[in-house]
Amino acid sequence: MKQKRIRVGVIGVGHLGEYHVQKYRAIPAAELIGIADSDSARAALIADRYGTTAYRDHHDLLSQVEAVSLAVPTEKHYEVAKDVLAAGVHLLVEKPITYLLEPADTLIRMAKSRGLVLQVGLVERFNPAVVEMETLLTCPVFIESHRMNVFTPRGTDVDVVLDLMIHDLDIILHIVRSEVKELHAVGMSVLTDKTDIANARLIFENGAVGNLTASRVSDSALRKIRIFQQDAYMSVNCLKRELTVTKLDGVLRDANNFPQVTSNKIQFPGRDPLADQIASFINAVLKGSEPVVSGHDGRRALQYALAIIDQIEKGSRKFQAVC
Repeated sequence: MKQKRIRVGVIGVGHLGEYHVQKYRAIPAAELIGIADSDSARAALIADRYGTTAYRDHHDLLSQVEAVSLAVPTEKHYEVAKDVLAAGVHLLVEKPITYLLEPADTLIRMAKSRGLVLQVGLVERFNPAVVEMETLLTCPVFIESHRMNVFTPRGTDVDVVLDLMIHDLDIILHIVRSEVKELHAVGMSVLTDKTDIANARLIFENGAVGNLTASRVSDSALRKIRIFQQDAYMSVNCLKRELTVTKLDGVLRDANNFPQVTSNKIQFPGRDPLADQIASFINAVLKGSEPVVSGHDGRRALQYALAIIDQIEKGSRKFQAVC
């Protein structure tokens, strides 16, 4: 029996959107119908490069497809995503889902009422080291994340919380099965008029603590998450796609009869989180199932990202008053 193929497209084919085009081309269950971009020269270039059709107006593409990736600038997410869902097309929207909560709620309602898949592109959930870490979780007590990038003008339409920290927010909110009780945040701008360095501390109702740091003005890239729980310490290197697990050995003892710890590093060479994310989206469309990272997940990450931004802005005004 011939496998059903989902007719797909990509709206917005800048730096990240082009990667979506690449991945769809490599998925047997997806048939790349076309791409759309307001920059007609860029659209023509990408269409020629990947052997597909270019559309200047995304409405023309929507009439030809069943599912799309949306990788336009964040300020356009809501406007274009509404058009996608209104056309009855399944949607994978890059993070953040929108700028504000009310538009995010509208998109979630639209998708639900039409029986459409709405997935948010928080790609680190598909990092194989993160996926493996989740299988080893019992009850995390303390989670610490560091996400540092060398400065690039790309992504500066939003501050560092929505640009970088939101990935770790999503992961921490997902793995700690409890509501947030307290939030504390500080940050500052360095090279842009938005926050470029931020730190946030989440205290959950069950006592777990998440400490997150993000910077886009670092001298090198770093993406690490450390998880402490009663039976193990885990370190996830998202850049290298490595997971190190340190735990008590049930047998070994030292000369003073103290138990010994052992470490095991698990590596995932050749894995592609973006390809896994897009394959997961296509699978959800084929099965009519809930996506791994749902609209609700994207909305929750946005909710706390906005709370962090608000607290940073208030704190900055206080700092300016006393410095």
